[in-house]
Amino acid sequence: MPFENNLGDAGRRQFLRKLSGLAALAAVTPALLPMRAFAKEAEMVIKGPPVKDIPATQISGHVWVIISPDGFANPQNQGMMSNITFVLTKEGVVVLDSGASLQIGEMALRQLKKITDKPVIAVINSHYHGDHWLGNHAFVNAYPDIPIYAHPKTIAAIRQGGQGDHWKNLMERATDNASIGTIVTAPNKEVDHGSELKFGDVTLRIHHYGTAHTPADICMEVVEDKVVHVGDVAMDRRIAFMEDGSYLGTFKTFDALEKNVPGSLWLPGHGEPGPDVIKHNRELFDGIFQSCVQAVKEMKSFEEAKSMVLADPRVKKWAPVTKGFNENIGSYTSLAYLEAEQSAF
Repeated sequence: MPFENNLGDAGRRQFLRKLSGLAALAAVTPALLPMRAFAKEAEMVIKGPPVKDIPATQISGHVWVIISPDGFANPQNQGMMSNITFVLTKEGVVVLDSGASLQIGEMALRQLKKITDKPVIAVINSHYHGDHWLGNHAFVNAYPDIPIYAHPKTIAAIRQGGQGDHWKNLMERATDNASIGTIVTAPNKEVDHGSELKFGDVTLRIHHYGTAHTPADICMEVVEDKVVHVGDVAMDRRIAFMEDGSYLGTFKTFDALEKNVPGSLWLPGHGEPGPDVIKHNRELFDGIFQSCVQAVKEMKSFEEAKSMVLADPRVKKWAPVTKGFNENIGSYTSLAYLEAEQSAF
């Protein structure tokens, strides 16, 4: 019988800690090779609990979204922190971002069965942060030959750049092992700016304008519905992880999207879709970055720049309703300050 049926949450966590110790010991002790085999087999058997169902909401003729109510992973939400999108076509369903774990992907499949009996025919991952692609495992389990599309830099980051194991381990720690059992399942098909994927009556057009949230962000335009899945390039009332990104690159991407697909409904990776998602995100980012630009011009210190950021009316407007703001504004200001310094030379 699988361990998941024999252990409660506390027992599973205790067993995993012991298992990790055994695996580490076996890795450096050749005489313990049978123990290493046991550890590997046990890891394949153990699986975290199911994720609570969140129904999908229809936002346009072809598009349904499971909107995550939470901004960041924790044991209570089991890593359910990003949106999962279904595009229903005559040929089947295309999934845009698959969630942060096997269990979340399985939950998404349960919700999909409530709205259609059509098979999933493709998955597209917006970028390499694991809350948007670790759910690939569930879709490959259900549809073994399914194509999974992403930008070449996303594929490389997951396969060779360490982002695969990094995000798998990160989600396990953040959820207190609720996501255990998830296997890193990288995308297997490349798309880039201008790529068009046709599925029956629906065309998906890919937009990539360089480094924004990461160097590999793709935005996916559902052409017939004038809906654009922007991934984490823009978020609704959540501060975006920017350590891999660029403020100037983000502004460039905002400009290009608003020029090339004006009047679209913007569907973020986190939060509610709406026509003003980019506008609101730009306002917050402008407040942070332009304050740092001014601080650099006036040769002020980082601490002075942070004070200017917090005093900016645009930042003050959005700070109270932006998840993660207080915990992250220091690092975001630091990144903006460094980029402002670099852009000044």
